[in-house]
Amino acid sequence: ITKIAASAAILGASLLTVDASSAIGAPLRLRGGDRKYHIAGNWKLNPATIDEAKALATAVVKSAKDNKRDMETTVCCPYPFLAAVADICKGSKVSVGAEDVFTEDKGAFTGGVSTSMLKSVGVKYVLVGHSERRHGNIASESNDTINLKVKKVLEAGLLPVLCVGETKTEYEAGKCNEVCAEQLKTNLAGISKDDMEKIVIAYEPVWAIGTGLVATPEIAQSVHAYIRSWLESAYDKATADKIVIQYGGSVAPDNVDKLMSCPDIDGALVGGASLVADKFDKIINFK
Repeated sequence: ITKIAASAAILGASLLTVDASSAIGAPLRLRGGDRKYHIAGNWKLNPATIDEAKALATAVVKSAKDNKRDMETTVCCPYPFLAAVADICKGSKVSVGAEDVFTEDKGAFTGGVSTSMLKSVGVKYVLVGHSERRHGNIASESNDTINLKVKKVLEAGLLPVLCVGETKTEYEAGKCNEVCAEQLKTNLAGISKDDMEKIVIAYEPVWAIGTGLVATPEIAQSVHAYIRSWLESAYDKATADKIVIQYGGSVAPDNVDKLMSCPDIDGALVGGASLVADKFDKIINFK
């Protein structure tokens, strides 16, 4: 932690939990473009049963219904639960996402799931390039593979949530922006301006995922602003201003308000807290 805190000086900020006095913005933000907040829950390899999944989805639908803010709420759940969760979310303010997808449409690919399969059960969003698939937790996907998945999702008329972010070692070395730039460059290769506007970017510092460590609003805002500036260079300002950039990394009820007050943070990709109905309710109903 000491090394990470020292490295934070590179970004002119400090690490760990968000302090109540460290707000850097107001809930009503001045932002470019026409971006709505977008909070997505990533259930990962949870919950254990279909009944638990249905109960959690039902609770999220209720929380979203009670939310007066014009925003999008998404639940990304394991493949076996997608059809049931999509049925529960149908006609509500909650959309459904898949946690991954395969690069082929059909064939001898045991365990593969295609975009057409996802679309047929009501999926709208697909996570692509999550750190747990980039860095060996469950797979070791290359930037080129992630690029193929982004294109495959778009071709199917679905919407990718492209995850980017640095490891602890890269962060400590001050390579955060460099790593994000390389991931964006390769993962978005061949993506047109029109298609870019359909993509959500999720910045997820790997060192903050499931660790309890959270980038302060200053750190997160700095990286989000850099990502938006990269998008402006690669495309144009109008396009960059339209793209939703989520923050992911131990988002919780006690830090979401400060994070969402930042001008370039447009939502959150929530892991563990999305599995607890009361916690996720507080996150999607942030102040």
